Amino acid sequence: MEEWFSVADADALDTPALVVYPDRVQHNLAQLVASIDEVGRLRPHVKTHKSQEAVRLTMEAGISKFKCATIAEAEMLGLCGAPDVLLAYQPIGPKAARFVQVIKHYPQTKFSCLIDTYAAAQHLNNLAAASELTVSVFIDLNVGMNRSGIAPAAAFALYQQCVSLANLQIMGLHAYDGHIRDEDLALRTEHCNSAFALVEELADQLRSTGFDPIIVAGGSPTFPIHAARQGVECSPGTFIYWDSGYGNVCKEQPYWPAALVLSRVISLPDATKICVDLGHKSIAAESPLDKRITFLNAPALRPIGQSEEHLVLEAGPNHGYKVGDLLYGLPYHICPTVALYERAITIQNQAPAGEWKTIARDRKINL
Repeated sequence: MEEWFSVADADALDTPALVVYPDRVQHNLAQLVASIDEVGRLRPHVKTHKSQEAVRLTMEAGISKFKCATIAEAEMLGLCGAPDVLLAYQPIGPKAARFVQVIKHYPQTKFSCLIDTYAAAQHLNNLAAASELTVSVFIDLNVGMNRSGIAPAAAFALYQQCVSLANLQIMGLHAYDGHIRDEDLALRTEHCNSAFALVEELADQLRSTGFDPIIVAGGSPTFPIHAARQGVECSPGTFIYWDSGYGNVCKEQPYWPAALVLSRVISLPDATKICVDLGHKSIAAESPLDKRITFLNAPALRPIGQSEEHLVLEAGPNHGYKVGDLLYGLPYHICPTVALYERAITIQNQAPAGEWKTIARDRKINL
């Protein structure tokens, strides 16, 4: 019996190749929708797939809100007619001007973005005023990620300042807790709740003064925790393709791997080693060497060296691998891996069926 990932006509595929299994993508979307009480609370991130086809499948599943990280991703969502898009980034300099261009060019989509400083809010307000627009914004909160955002204790004053800007509409609060990745769900829940308590305190303070903030929170590891809260919008992203990194950490989540990287043995450098065509340019390489890829049809292979176009693996004595053998690799981190490929080959009924262009991997599409 063939494994789910097997490609019958694999000889037609050059490697390395990114392959996507749309049936498994649809399974993951169905699981996401079933995991929350109201589909309107879902705001998935598109950074994982960066493709119009995946956006359309997401919309067909009943999801109308999205999150993205780049202007190109925002424009991709505009091209798809997505109803509601949050650019989870504070646009600075030319990005702010481009963001206003996107808003003007795709009026059928309600766009918003993040701010965490009054200077950035003023600049965006001025650009919006010059274009006779009102731009929706969320205050970005630092709840422990220590990457961007303002401390919740200081956010009330910023919120009040921004309300006075005539061409900004303050929608609410954004809190990304990507630093919380405990394998133990109970411990992850404890840490998530502790971080979110600061957000709840701020939200209560805002409500007491007449504001009604929307709260967008979490990523993939904390999704089940935020999904159990009332009214909070949740923004997982990796769920749609999944990977071994989150598969190892988030065992409670029912998603299937839906994207792989195919690679071939290209050389046998000595009696125990094999070399495949999977270098830094073909797989996300920000993690240690042993946390970049696992081969589903050869899990015992151990990476020992990698360069731009090659990955050397220890296979052991009498391994039996031959030049030309095909390996099916599950990335440890799928999101930056997808960004290395201009297209994904779709696999249906164990055969290549089409292509999904990774249209938003570039920094610019049209605008």
